[in-house]
Amino acid sequence: MIFAILAYSVTTGLTAISFDWISFAVLRFLVGIAIGSEWATGSSMMAELWTDHARGRGAGLMQCGIGIGNFVASFVWLYVGALGPDSWRYLFLIGILPALLTLWIRTSIPESGKWEHTNARRKAARERQRSGTVLAAEEHALTRFTAADLFVNAEIRRRTVIALLLSLTTTLAWWGISSWLPPYAASLAAKANLPQQQWAAYAGMAYNVGGVVGYICLGFLADWIGRRPTAMLYFAMAFLMTPLLYLWTEDLELLLLAAAINAFFTLGQYSWMPVWLPELFPTRSRGTGIAFVFNAPRFIAFLGPLFAGTLIVQFGGYGKAAMIFACIYVLGFFAAPFLPETKGRPLPENV
Repeated sequence: MIFAILAYSVTTGLTAISFDWISFAVLRFLVGIAIGSEWATGSSMMAELWTDHARGRGAGLMQCGIGIGNFVASFVWLYVGALGPDSWRYLFLIGILPALLTLWIRTSIPESGKWEHTNARRKAARERQRSGTVLAAEEHALTRFTAADLFVNAEIRRRTVIALLLSLTTTLAWWGISSWLPPYAASLAAKANLPQQQWAAYAGMAYNVGGVVGYICLGFLADWIGRRPTAMLYFAMAFLMTPLLYLWTEDLELLLLAAAINAFFTLGQYSWMPVWLPELFPTRSRGTGIAFVFNAPRFIAFLGPLFAGTLIVQFGGYGKAAMIFACIYVLGFFAAPFLPETKGRPLPENV
């Protein structure tokens, strides 16, 4: 996790001196890889260090960090954005600051005892394998490459595929709904002869405030009514709240409220991943399972910015384009019941 934080902090800072679109794209690609690694590792550690009865709340509080970070970035841009044509470079340079957190992490956050125990067993199993000893099925599972382990066991494979569908739902729909909000707010501001950049920043801040509350509430709901009904509730409400934001709201002040309500469900639903995913995979491949389910859809969603303009034109505006993307929430709603309910249960050691 320390290496991942250092990697995305340094590559974010280096983005400030990118000299063409290729160098910019390469650096952003590296940032994305590092962030995906850090999130998956952090989610796994949090789940293994937190108590069973309150794991959902812990995950929701952890996940709200991204919303707070996005809010701070939007707030900083409100002032940095006025510094001229190179203002975007200054914002990326500020992004190197999270590297300082690694000093605190190294001294204050312990390694997971569950992982250390499983890692010791893995090393022992590999020694026995090298000595020619016939391994039991559980020992043999410990020696497998963790990515392959996700698809060997039938139950783990089933959970991986279904969780991947939920992750795809969250990632693709969120990309379309959230990334179009600032330019949509700017377009409404332009019609009202108001500063476009300022209202785009306001919309981003309102969206992330709603997201932070949504992150936290999902964790509490998951510990109260269960993982499965909470995920289904967020998918359903995210679908219903999208037209509120993009089709029924044109007043800029009401838009900020609609953005916060929409974000509660569309952005806040990301908390289902750190809440539920660690409870679906055994300790031997928990980090790998979380990383695969979280990151695989991102390799599809990254195409969105390349075709954003074409999509908006083809669908006839921001509102219709956002509604098309919101339809994928139906997939997540109907896939969620096929994952096991894990509320209050210990993390699985074997599946």
